[in-house]
Amino acid sequence: MDPTTFLITGANGQLGTALRQRYPEARAVSSSELDISSRESVEAYDWTGITAILNAAAYTNVDGAETADGRRQAWLVNSLGVANLSLIARERDLTLVHISSEYVFDGTITPHTEDEPLSPLGVYAQTKAAGDIAASLAPKHYILRTSWVIGEGKNFVRIMMGLAEKNIAPTVVADQIGRLTFTTTLVDAIHHLLANQSKYGIYNVSNDGQPSSWADVTRAIFKELGRDDLAVTDTTTEAYFASKPEAAPRPLQSELDLSKIKATGLQLRDWRDDLAAYIKKETEA
Repeated sequence: MDPTTFLITGANGQLGTALRQRYPEARAVSSSELDISSRESVEAYDWTGITAILNAAAYTNVDGAETADGRRQAWLVNSLGVANLSLIARERDLTLVHISSEYVFDGTITPHTEDEPLSPLGVYAQTKAAGDIAASLAPKHYILRTSWVIGEGKNFVRIMMGLAEKNIAPTVVADQIGRLTFTTTLVDAIHHLLANQSKYGIYNVSNDGQPSSWADVTRAIFKELGRDDLAVTDTTTEAYFASKPEAAPRPLQSELDLSKIKATGLQLRDWRDDLAAYIKKETEA
């Protein structure tokens, strides 16, 4: 495995940033340098020396995807873009590593296994499901399905930390259940699969530990901050979004079955341990 032959797309996002930190010698590109949604751009790119595409590019604005402009952008990046990468991977015998989401399921089954039939709810979810299908057409592919991603950038943990700093006691949904996935965990999984030349296919990846609600995650955040004095009020997804008709539907069950990735020998850290380390780093920065 030679990281100098890796191409990281979506290099400026949360995962892209983590991948650049792990593989500083890899070639990393933003959308301005390689527009994956353009077949012409992908075909014209200089693929000399590349053996693997680590696709961290994605349109992730779940609610924005429900708008006219967002819908088009989501389909361009999450579906057509992946199809373009899948085709070039097939043509040039490259390994395609693609990041997916538990949103490809409707959240009525728990835990989600790799072979659960696709059942996306909103537009974002539908584009990610289509991207999965496209990525799977590359002969050498790893599709990593993940959930509740936390890294460098705007994310749930940082938002809740900001509320704590302002002494705001929030109301948070308590009927969506899952686990946080730190970008360090995702990068570890990608590295593990590539380094060990694991069998190609789909792998669920998140941190380990007891699945929890967003409300309980918020309580864990406040506890790490020493702000147990801030009460977290539980609510339902239906109630929270009642006044937001433009919001996308959310799957209630986001827990991923991690048996397959664990069977490859990868050890996954408890999300609470990584949360504590993340908050410690953030508060000391």
